[in-house]
Amino acid sequence: MKRLLLVAGLLAAPAWAQVPLRFAFDGQPAAGEVAVRADTLYSRERGYGFEPGAPRNAAGLPFFFSVDLPDGNYRVTATLGDQDASDTTIKAELRRLMLDSVQLPAGKTETRSFIVNVRTASIAAAPGVEAGRVKLKEREIVGEAWAWDRRLTLEINGSRPALTRLRLEPVNMPTVYLLGDSTVADQSGEPYASWGQMLTLLFKPTVAVSNHAESGETLRDSLARRRLDKILSTLQPGDTVLLQFGHNDQKQQKDGSGSARSYQAELRAHAERILARGGVPVVVSSMERRNFDEQGRLRPSLTEYADAARAVARDMKLAFIDLNAMSQRLYAALGAERSQAMHPVNNGKLDNTHHNSYGAMQLARLVALGLRQAGVPAAAELRDDLGPIDPGRPQPPEQFHAAVSPGFTQQRPLGD
Repeated sequence: MKRLLLVAGLLAAPAWAQVPLRFAFDGQPAAGEVAVRADTLYSRERGYGFEPGAPRNAAGLPFFFSVDLPDGNYRVTATLGDQDASDTTIKAELRRLMLDSVQLPAGKTETRSFIVNVRTASIAAAPGVEAGRVKLKEREIVGEAWAWDRRLTLEINGSRPALTRLRLEPVNMPTVYLLGDSTVADQSGEPYASWGQMLTLLFKPTVAVSNHAESGETLRDSLARRRLDKILSTLQPGDTVLLQFGHNDQKQQKDGSGSARSYQAELRAHAERILARGGVPVVVSSMERRNFDEQGRLRPSLTEYADAARAVARDMKLAFIDLNAMSQRLYAALGAERSQAMHPVNNGKLDNTHHNSYGAMQLARLVALGLRQAGVPAAAELRDDLGPIDPGRPQPPEQFHAAVSPGFTQQRPLGD
């Protein structure tokens, strides 16, 4: 069989790395499976194993399992369940939600598949793209390194997780790329989350989601740090790129370095380069901040940039998702008090810009609705069991539950 090469770093994979990769966690490996014990710790030499020193909760959970792999999309097939009742949640890389609370009775097993995108900062040469590297921020090199390292990392979580087998295989399939700010980016620690981390759960295992958003970013940063170049270096004709900027671009008005007009020019530049590579750019207006007046009415703060985004989409005949308008309906439906459930509390202060898992999931569902309403081809790959999605009727916060990742942070995401 073909051996995998770790192209980022030019390191050959160890001898065990055949395609597909198969791991057994139950102590009973079948032919072709690699046995993984509780003390099988990851090392560069081994190329797979549990992440040593990873944070855990009071119950000693979750476990983080990593496998060295090059850039690309991978189908992960997990066999869940054992002799006891189980409840398993799996997140990938930086807390991208893949399987949510799969509950099985004692003695029952079930196989589930999902797609994980793995990337490094290396940029391969492509038409219109020079070889090089993404200019990562310090926080991406340290606290967010799992989003950029040369391995696939799974967080095995839940009230009683039970993973017995794992199969990994590279796949060539359509990709939905995300590019934006902190409200889209993979957030590394609780209590923060983004809609980009939740969108992965809403798709069937027939499409990959590759999240290139980063906290504090503007459209200008995307170009300067070569985030768009990284996407274009791997983008295939027909792939989708969701573009959501505005929160941080708005600040350029205050420092005199930009305006809604320059924002439009930079958004057009992104869309033009995506179109030139055969991609499908989708413009997404930024969701509103939670800001109610004394009468309990939401005070919009991003109207100018939402209008600017809509104008670019209209002029270039691009798909447009008005997340700004939908988020206003969402906040109005929840009201001033209940809408607090969408946002994290950090150091005793409510963060009215960023979101927790509940808020992130509500926004992800609205993005899914927007994909359908805009007729974006990737919408056909959304799960069939999402139920009705209506910004005026969000999922009740009292009924929402998500397995909490360890590693709480008091470091607020960049941007506001």
